[in-house]
Amino acid sequence: MADLSPLWEVGLPLAGAGGLGYAKVRAPRVFWSLVGLPITQVRFAMSYRSTMDVCGLTVQPSRFRAFLVRSVARRSDVQPVPPKIRRVRGTSTGMRVTLRLPAGLEPADVMAASERLRHAWGVHSVNVIETKPGFVELRMTGYDVLRRVKMPRRSRCGPMTVPVALREDGTPFVRDYLKVPHALTLGANQSGKSMYQRNLIAGLARLDVALVGIDCKRGVEQRGYAPRLSALAVTPEEASGLLDALVEEMEARFDLLSEQGAADVWALPEAVRPVPVVVLVDEVAELFLVAGKKDEERRDRMVMQMIRLGQMARAAGIFLEVCGQRFGSDLGKGATTLRAQLTGRVVHRVNDKQTADMGLGDIAPDAVVAVTTIPPDRPGVAVAGDSSGGWSRIRTPELSAADAAATCAQFAHLTPALRRLAAYRPVQLIAGKPVPPMPLFKPFPATD
Repeated sequence: MADLSPLWEVGLPLAGAGGLGYAKVRAPRVFWSLVGLPITQVRFAMSYRSTMDVCGLTVQPSRFRAFLVRSVARRSDVQPVPPKIRRVRGTSTGMRVTLRLPAGLEPADVMAASERLRHAWGVHSVNVIETKPGFVELRMTGYDVLRRVKMPRRSRCGPMTVPVALREDGTPFVRDYLKVPHALTLGANQSGKSMYQRNLIAGLARLDVALVGIDCKRGVEQRGYAPRLSALAVTPEEASGLLDALVEEMEARFDLLSEQGAADVWALPEAVRPVPVVVLVDEVAELFLVAGKKDEERRDRMVMQMIRLGQMARAAGIFLEVCGQRFGSDLGKGATTLRAQLTGRVVHRVNDKQTADMGLGDIAPDAVVAVTTIPPDRPGVAVAGDSSGGWSRIRTPELSAADAAATCAQFAHLTPALRRLAAYRPVQLIAGKPVPPMPLFKPFPATD
């Protein structure tokens, strides 16, 4: 019988190498956990002090420390002091390191060196987050988590929070309406802007909120969500009337707040608290365009009403989600004023740098370059920023329009009926015949 030991000695290592190579491409989480993470931890431990030194992230020791080194350790040379490692933790997508900054360093210094740290430790990206004064967290990702988006099973939950996308550091990007009440989403055709909206609507459909749609493209994007919409406008004329009704709803809620002595709807007792309203505006430029002078008055009124909602509606529990390809002063009077009220920004791939400036230039100028480098073959990748100046790359998971519509139909029983918006309630079709929508939905109590 032939001796098979040479075959085993050669075949098993080759099979193992082939399996790891397959896992690196098809199952990057498995490859990172088995191979990438241990290698990175060893590399980090062995090169930490020298890496901090060459990256300029060390400071000269205090006089007392230098005195102790010379007198106790009897050493004439005193090494510079790097940030002190407080915690090292591996994750399924990377590694997190908590550092205590010495006197003389600030988080901006570490952020400026993040690209050099990435190359030194051989990871895909390094994001620096300030956790509290004097402490930063290095969030390293071992591979490109945005290439194939897989949302974490556990995401932060709250009364008005929706996990929408995945950040490049492996954490979920959460749309929190209590922190950022109004937002603007920009992007060219085929950039993934609609995918972002679908994930947002599918997440909102599960909450106890009223959804209001404005889609002046005859409702081609939002008509499928009709079972979960409390109101829908599909023409500029309908949009004008619906915005007037929303302002009337806002003023009625202010009257309620005044009677109850509350600052916003969240300070009201639950028994009388009106349901939150999220207004989803698709292709906002259609509201600004006019065919002639007779349409200018309607356009000016719509813009004024949206500005009023942006300035005051947060306290009344009404939030704006504005979406479009381009949104600048060239749209007409009031565009920049409205944009200033939309503090949350998500910008997908755009056709020119000016559009990126419109979306992020006024809140996170450093993010404009990141937007212009988004490749066209990666739809759904975007840059999210806020008024604090921070920004991050995100990508939404794939979700078809049919799946988003099915989610809206599944949670149609949560659709509240708002009396002031009743005229714009979308009519449902059963066997091709229109039927009144009210029996299909469960009204929300105490909405007025």
